[in-house]
Amino acid sequence: MSRLVMKFGGTSVADLERIRRVARLVNAEVEAGHKVAVVVSAMSGKTNELVAWTDGAGAASKGLRPSDDEYDVVVASGEQVTAGLLAMTLRNMGVPARSWMGWQVPIIADDAHGRSRIDDIPPEKLAAAMDAGEVAVIAGFQGVTRDGRIATLGRGGSDTSAVAIAAALKAVRCDIYTDVDGVYTTDPRIEAKARKLAKVSYEEMLEMASLGAKVLQTRSVELAMAQGVPVRVLSSFVEPGEAPGQGTIVCDEEEIVEKRIVSGVAYSRDEAKISLFGLPDHPGVSSVIFGRLADANVNVDMIVQSHARAEGHANMEFTVGKRDAQRAVEIVRAAQAEIGFEDVAVNEDVAKVSVIGVGMRSHAGVAKSMFSALADKGVNIQVISTSEIKISVLIDAAYTELAVRALHAAYGLDQL
Repeated sequence: MSRLVMKFGGTSVADLERIRRVARLVNAEVEAGHKVAVVVSAMSGKTNELVAWTDGAGAASKGLRPSDDEYDVVVASGEQVTAGLLAMTLRNMGVPARSWMGWQVPIIADDAHGRSRIDDIPPEKLAAAMDAGEVAVIAGFQGVTRDGRIATLGRGGSDTSAVAIAAALKAVRCDIYTDVDGVYTTDPRIEAKARKLAKVSYEEMLEMASLGAKVLQTRSVELAMAQGVPVRVLSSFVEPGEAPGQGTIVCDEEEIVEKRIVSGVAYSRDEAKISLFGLPDHPGVSSVIFGRLADANVNVDMIVQSHARAEGHANMEFTVGKRDAQRAVEIVRAAQAEIGFEDVAVNEDVAKVSVIGVGMRSHAGVAKSMFSALADKGVNIQVISTSEIKISVLIDAAYTELAVRALHAAYGLDQL
């Protein structure tokens, strides 16, 4: 009997009726002969409610340490409720089950409260319970620090919990149940001709997740790739046996027989462009700018530098997340006297659109097709960035949907 990890997100456990459906899906895997661990999120909307309560409680007084650790105690409680309810529901169906909190497994995490990373998961206790025939229902999103404090893994952290547990248990697979039935070539809400992919490589999924696709959390894909854990994305809104062979398998590139040139088109509206004008064009300037931003934990993505009209000067543009835009401007302005640039501007009315595919490594002309398709639709490109398997462009936000549809058609993704 092989071990299987199943993970259910907030919409999948939003109420008792949906929890009963989850229990039926779990029971089907038990009856198929699997030893099952289930990782659950908080019920839909519950984490937002808990976060709002912590905001209402306010910050610690001056002289006292920040309350990040207590924030984690509060927001981790949502998963505890779901785990207990699912375990009760399974028992009502005659399935042996018990709930496990992060500290009981234990899922050992660092002490960066609110955004902790998993250090270790000793699997012995969990494996013994599963081998004895008990379904382990585990509260996702949470771990425990080495000094015994609850720590949470950041938004989407239940995906990371599930993959890490699958790796620790040497599970045959990690099934991520969500409100979509797989990974699509693009957002079906924008392009009705979007197609579900049967398989997608870890590298492609990682790019899709980091470039705006909301199907899987980025850190969970990184972990799956590092540990070689096959991940299947599928819908929780079906009954057992209703959709055989459903979902998308995220796996090693070598397991995909037909390499597509482009597998998907992703987009993100959570972008802001920072423009610096009249920068002195000499070594060390970029180091100062991006060093200050890094020290403030502001993540910078696309960067382009060009010569300014004045000799010995340059202009620079880079992108950050929208919520970091004003802070980034303040950090840059604080360094204006040291750096000596003329002015800074911010534009939040932009979007990033990307094409992703492992086939780019061995095919020329991918960029030409992208730029031609956008030009034909009158979409102006502001910034470009590339990697081995993706090309991203920054455009005016008003053209996002037009650009996505044009690129989806340009690469024949509606024909898959």
